[in-house]
Amino acid sequence: MLVSYKWLKQLVDLEGISPLELSDKMSRSGIEVEDVVVPEEGLKKIVVGDVKKCVPHPDSDHLSICQVDVGEDELYQIVCGAPNIAAGKKVIVALPNSRIAGNVKIKKGKMRGEVSLGMICSLDELGISSSVVPKEYADGIYFLPEEAIPGEPVFSYLDMDDSIIELSITPNRADALSLRGVAHEVAAIYNREVSFPTKELVEASDSRIEDYVTVSVENTEDTPTYRMRVIKDVVIKESPMWLQTLLMNEGIRPINNVVDVTNYTLLLFGQPQHAFDYDKLGSKEIKVRRALENETLVTLDEEERSLTTETIVVTNGQTPIALAGVMGGLDSEITENTTTVALETALFHPTLTRRSARGFGLSSESSKRFERGINVATIAEASAFSAQMIAELSGGTVVSGEAISNDYSKEDVVVSITLTKINNSLGTTLSEEEVSTIFTSLGFSHTVEGETFVVSIPPRRWDISIEADLVEEVARIYGYDNLPSTLPKGSSVAGKLSRSQRLTRDIRKQLEGNGLYEAISYMLTTPELATKFVLEPKATIALDFPMSEERSVARQSLISGLLKNVAYNQARKQQHIAFYEIGNIFEGTEDVLPKETNHLAMAISGIWEAKTWDSPAKQVDFYTLKGIVENLFNLLGLSEEVTFVQTKDYKDMHPGRTAQVMVGETAVGLMGQVHPHVAKELEINETYVCELDLALLCELAKEEPVYKEVGKYPSIKRDIALLADANISSQKIIDVIKEKGGKYLVDIHLFDVFVGEKLGTNKKSLAYSLVFRNDEATLVDEDVTSAVEKISAALQDELHIEVR
Repeated sequence: MLVSYKWLKQLVDLEGISPLELSDKMSRSGIEVEDVVVPEEGLKKIVVGDVKKCVPHPDSDHLSICQVDVGEDELYQIVCGAPNIAAGKKVIVALPNSRIAGNVKIKKGKMRGEVSLGMICSLDELGISSSVVPKEYADGIYFLPEEAIPGEPVFSYLDMDDSIIELSITPNRADALSLRGVAHEVAAIYNREVSFPTKELVEASDSRIEDYVTVSVENTEDTPTYRMRVIKDVVIKESPMWLQTLLMNEGIRPINNVVDVTNYTLLLFGQPQHAFDYDKLGSKEIKVRRALENETLVTLDEEERSLTTETIVVTNGQTPIALAGVMGGLDSEITENTTTVALETALFHPTLTRRSARGFGLSSESSKRFERGINVATIAEASAFSAQMIAELSGGTVVSGEAISNDYSKEDVVVSITLTKINNSLGTTLSEEEVSTIFTSLGFSHTVEGETFVVSIPPRRWDISIEADLVEEVARIYGYDNLPSTLPKGSSVAGKLSRSQRLTRDIRKQLEGNGLYEAISYMLTTPELATKFVLEPKATIALDFPMSEERSVARQSLISGLLKNVAYNQARKQQHIAFYEIGNIFEGTEDVLPKETNHLAMAISGIWEAKTWDSPAKQVDFYTLKGIVENLFNLLGLSEEVTFVQTKDYKDMHPGRTAQVMVGETAVGLMGQVHPHVAKELEINETYVCELDLALLCELAKEEPVYKEVGKYPSIKRDIALLADANISSQKIIDVIKEKGGKYLVDIHLFDVFVGEKLGTNKKSLAYSLVFRNDEATLVDEDVTSAVEKISAALQDELHIEVR
C-alpha cells in the first residue's frame, strides 16, 4: 500500500511530524514501513517550459525544433522527438547541466545539425513508472496545466515533492488498505483527530432511479449488499491534474474523470467500485448471481473468460457484464462516448472473489480488498461520495435515489476486558485513565464497569473480536518499546533443557555431522501435497482465510516440503543435496484442535562423494540414507532394537526400495526412494527420503548409554556362506542367526552378496562374518562349532537355505 504523505496530512494533523519520523513510529506500532521515497530526489534543474513556436526539423521526419520560454530573457531552442509536441503547450524541460532519472546528465548539444539547449521530458524520464503514465501520454510528453509558470521547478505541479510511504500490510490489518484506515492508525499513535473530506450529494429532481435500473442478488451470502447510482449527462475527459498526480503517486494509472474517481474512492475508503456505461447494459435490470456452466464473458483486458459456478457475476438480468469484485466486461466499458454512468458499490464474498481472481489470473487492487475485507459501515457513504464527485468532474447530474438489493448493516462488536487482564498480559501497571485514553485515541467508544472495560469496536476494525486483540491494541499504542523487560519467575522455570529438547539438539548435531543441512519449510501447503507420503491420511486442517491455495492446508508430512527444497536446488544445478527438517505435522481429530506431532525428515539426492584423482564419484542410494539413520539410532541407544522391514504400502514411494522403520514391534517411520512417477511430477532426480516420529523416538530413547568393559579374552571369527532364494531378506537370515547363535555371538556382518546365472534362477549368495566372545573365559572351538552347526541347521530347516 502506497501512502501519499501530502494526502495523509489532509486527513490527520501531522504538524511537526516528518515522513521519516512517521514511518519509524508506524513500524514500531505494528504496521511495517518498507520504504519512504521522495520522487524528486536525484533530479535537478527541471522546470516548466512554455512552447512558443514549434516547426518540423528540416533534416528529419520525426523531430521538431521548439522555441521554449523557460523563464529567462531569451527563448531556448530545444529539438524534440515527441509526436504530440505543439506550440502553446506547457511542458517539462530539463535545462543544460540538469539531471533526470537514472542520474543521466543533460548537456547542450546538436541534433541533426540544430542546437538543442536541454530536453523536453516525458514522465518516464522523470522516473515515473510507465505503468502509471496516462495512456494518451505513454508515447509522448506530458502537458502541464495552463497556469504553470515558465521557469518554476515542475516538482510541485507533479506532486514529486511529496513523500510516498510504502506500507507492508498483513492480512489481519486490511483496514490499512485505505487512506482513512491509515489516518485512523496515525491519529491513534499520536492521539490526534481525523478530518475526512465529505461531499453534499445533489440529486436531480426531474429523474428517479426507478426509471433507470433495479438491482437484485440471488444469494445474500455471496453478495451481502449491492448498490447502484446513476449519473446522467456526463462528459468523459481527462481528470484534473491534482487527481492524476495523486493516483500516479499511489501507483495507479489515470484513465478518465469517471474511472479515476472510482480509484480515488478505492484509495480513500478502501471501497472497490465499478462504473458501467449505462447505455450499453442492454437492460434496466441488474442481477447478481453465480455464473452458469459454459457461460463466457469478455473482460476489459479483451480476454474471453470461461466461467464456472464458483464465479459470482453481475448480469443485465440475462448475460454477464462483469466478474463481481474482479473486473468489468468490455461491452459496458466507459469510453469517450459515454453520457450516462451506472456506478456499482457492493460487498462480495471474500473466498469466492479470491478464487475468481486467482483462477483467472486477475488479481487487482479491488479483488485484494474484497478478499481481505472492507469497512462495511462506509459502503453507502462511498457510493454517494463517488457519485457526487463524478458529477462535479464531468458536469453531470446524479439521478435521484439509489437502487439497493437489500438492507444491510453491521453492529459494533462489543468486547469486555479487565484492567488486571491487560496489565498481567503486558507486565505493566497502566491506570484506568491511561487505558481509557488509548481506547479513545483508537476511536473505540467504551464504558467502565468496576475495573472492566466494555469496548465497542466499530466495523472499520473487523480484525478485533476477543480480549487478546484488545491487549494487542493497548500494547501497540502504549508502545512496545515502553513494555518492561522481566525474567520468568516461579518454580516451573527449570533453567535447563528438557529431555526431548536435549535429544533434539543432539540429533541436530548428529545429522549435521553426517553432512546434512537443516531446512525449514512452510507448514501450510496444498490439499494434494498435504497427505502425500502418509500411510493413513487423516482429515486435513484447512485455513478459513488462506492467503493462497498453495498455503491453505496444514501438512501431514514433512517430506513434501523438503522435496520442494530439493527441486529448487536441483533447478539451480546443485548436485549435492542433503537436507533434514524438524517440525510439526497436523492431523484432524474429532476434537476442536488438531493433533500436532513433532517429526524428523531427511532427503538426499545427487552426488554424495565427489570424484577425485583416485576414486570415482559416489551417488546417493538407499544404503547411504540407511547408514545415516542407523547412526541416529545408535545415538539414541536403539541400535540393537531397530529393524528395516520392506513395505509396498506407501503409494508415493518406490515399491521395491522402501522400508518401514521399526523399533522392536513399534513402527516409528519410513525411509526409501521417492517413486519415479512422483519424482517426475516434482521435477527432481532420484531422491531418497526418511520421516520419523521424533516425539515417539524421544520417548523410546535410552535414558543413559550403557558402557561395557572391553573383553580381555580373545574372540573367534567364523565366516558362513549361504545360497538362498532371492526373495529372502537379509534381515530374516540375521534374525535366525541371532536366535540360534547362543549367548557368545556378539556381532554379525554381511560382507558379500553375489547374484548371477551360475547360481540359478532367483538365487543369491550371501556371506556373513560371525564373531563369538566370552567375556569371562577363553572360548574353545567346540563351543563355536556347536553354535555354527545350530545356525546352519536352523537356516536349512526354517528358510530352506543351503549352507555352502
